[in-house]
Amino acid sequence: MQQERRKTKRTDMESKLVIKRLDGNSGNSGKEATIHIADVSKTGIGFDCDEPLQIGEVYEAYLTIWTKEVIHAFLQIVRIELKEGGYGYGAIFIGMPEMDSARIEVYQTVNDQQ
Repeated sequence: MQQERRKTKRTDMESKLVIKRLDGNSGNSGKEATIHIADVSKTGIGFDCDEPLQIGEVYEAYLTIWTKEVIHAFLQIVRIELKEGGYGYGAIFIGMPEMDSARIEVYQTVNDQQ
């Protein structure tokens, strides 16, 4: 059994977000892609996407949470996994305000009570 190395609890969240690369150095600059969120914590996110993204790059994101509010965030890609029909990514939040991190923690607490 693999040991859990994450510092914060992860929660599955059925949601979508739109991302675009910030540096403008790629051919898909400004292109928006819808992704499926596999898990989210107050420090990062795991998601699936059909588009190839670059490890280490920062992308702008609009995360729709369970209350239908939108959290504006910046994601740095730290993990890429090739999956059937696309890619699986792991990313950390860059400069996320504490208020938005707290919203994700509240969701986790409510979700655990169900």
